[in-house]
Amino acid sequence: MSLLVVGLSHRSAPVSVLERAALAADAQVKLLQDTVAAEPATEAAVLATCNRIELYADVDKFHAGVAELSTLLARHSGVGLEELTPYLYVHYEDRAVHHFFSVACGLDSMVVGEGQILGQIKDSLAKAQELHSAGRLMNDLFQQSLRVGKRAHSETGIDRAGQSLVTFGLEQLAAGTDVQTWAKGKKALVIGAGSMSSLAAATLARAGVAEVVVANRTFDRAERLARILTDNPDTDVTARAVPMDSVPFELTRADVAVSCTGATGLVLTAEAVAAAVEGRTGEPVTRTGENSRTAAKADGRKAPLPPSGTEDGCPLDLSAVQGTAGFSVLGEAAVAGMAAAELEQHAAWVDNGTPDASGWRGPAAAGTSTVPDPVAEAETIAALAAAAATVGRIPERRRPEPVAEIPRPAPALFLLDLAMPRDIDAAVHRLAGVRLVDIESLAEAAADAPMAADVDQVRRIVSDEVAAFGAAQRAAHITPTVVALRTMAADVVANEIARLDGRLPDLDERQRGEIRQAVHRVVDKLLHAPTVRVKQLAAEPGGAGYADALRTLFDLDPETVASVSRAEDSTENKAKNRGPA
Repeated sequence: MSLLVVGLSHRSAPVSVLERAALAADAQVKLLQDTVAAEPATEAAVLATCNRIELYADVDKFHAGVAELSTLLARHSGVGLEELTPYLYVHYEDRAVHHFFSVACGLDSMVVGEGQILGQIKDSLAKAQELHSAGRLMNDLFQQSLRVGKRAHSETGIDRAGQSLVTFGLEQLAAGTDVQTWAKGKKALVIGAGSMSSLAAATLARAGVAEVVVANRTFDRAERLARILTDNPDTDVTARAVPMDSVPFELTRADVAVSCTGATGLVLTAEAVAAAVEGRTGEPVTRTGENSRTAAKADGRKAPLPPSGTEDGCPLDLSAVQGTAGFSVLGEAAVAGMAAAELEQHAAWVDNGTPDASGWRGPAAAGTSTVPDPVAEAETIAALAAAAATVGRIPERRRPEPVAEIPRPAPALFLLDLAMPRDIDAAVHRLAGVRLVDIESLAEAAADAPMAADVDQVRRIVSDEVAAFGAAQRAAHITPTVVALRTMAADVVANEIARLDGRLPDLDERQRGEIRQAVHRVVDKLLHAPTVRVKQLAAEPGGAGYADALRTLFDLDPETVASVSRAEDSTENKAKNRGPA
């Protein structure tokens, strides 16, 4: 067994990188095909969820496998290898099994203990089986991970430690209020009809919303989901389906909207959300900090942040950093992700800028009245330029520095974005009267969530299952050699019986049977202890060499052993490829 996993998740990469690296369904298919076509890999499977992208493969060379799998991930995700590499993690053999079993149990999920990952693992295996990229190792690994995950949920209280992303997201929208109290009587819009959207619709129905409207590009799927919700005897929700072009209108009626589609672009822009809220309330929607700038212009004071394009020669796109309240557009937040050459241009602009009446060059910090020190800003940018020269570019900030809270009106519209890449424009966070919870804000909230004591018990289950899986794989590795040995012994017995028949033609059938049984018993007794013991030894860590020793001692033909192995793989895979358990 040479299991290798290369991937990135919410634990290793910022959401902005995960979002860009997200793999569409056709990209996953091509990735699997290219992986098994590559020299180091013989079989492969992809696990792609809203907060992880992992490529599993059976490889014959570790370093070549890491290089090939990393390159393939970068190529099919569209993120350059140099940019992607710092966020990748690699696990090999038993560590890879341990990682995967932990994932299956929900220990590595954004919301610890959530069970939806099991369905995603099952779908990943089904896809690999359909494409014939799953061999013995992938089938064994994924099937066992499903059993381990189910065991963890049935034998422990891990379900109390976490929940689905949908439930957790609704809790964040409710902001401390009981979800059922918050949801009761609300009108909900669900955009998408896949597994996550269906779970969201069912959860909202159980929570007590009065109406669920389902919008999907394939109208039949939306109708099917709406019918399931309506026919559910456990809820009294009203559900109906609408085409996607009805979303702008339905958004003006909805109190809460959940979006999870496979779209590669935005489904809801900030402008569309603002228009929906304005259609509801009849009042214009303002952005956070907009009122202060409007007031500043009204009384003749200089606005803290000028509109895009008013600062001649500034290499920054000011519109992109306009919402970063509490940061100077000359400071680190504004230049996150900028390459060294761009930083040098920016530093030159700061040094050569024309001072205003206060002696400061360039625009003030957004949302503040404090004027940055140009010397300090220039020094900061110089330091950042030096860092960029070393690492290529300034890393993105996972969490911005805390800023003063700006009072916001009570939300008129609640939005939950569970898609990756995102369905809802992140600029919606700055719209007054709207509360948006997306994958990024869920990751921040989940980082502070308490973990249940049952997690320790699940970790013990994972450790035990990893040891058992490794032993089973090592034992299975020697089985073809043992079968080849017994086949060789049977051939020797058959040849000797045939020779005896030629030398003693007068023996009757009863005598021949007694001789034949006696010879078979002798051979079986001689081989029994060594073959049982070699299987036990091979199952232990470091036992892979016993198969080689057995082949050498009995001068077994390697091609015979390989043919036994191929026959077993073919028989097992035909059974396993009928579908995951």
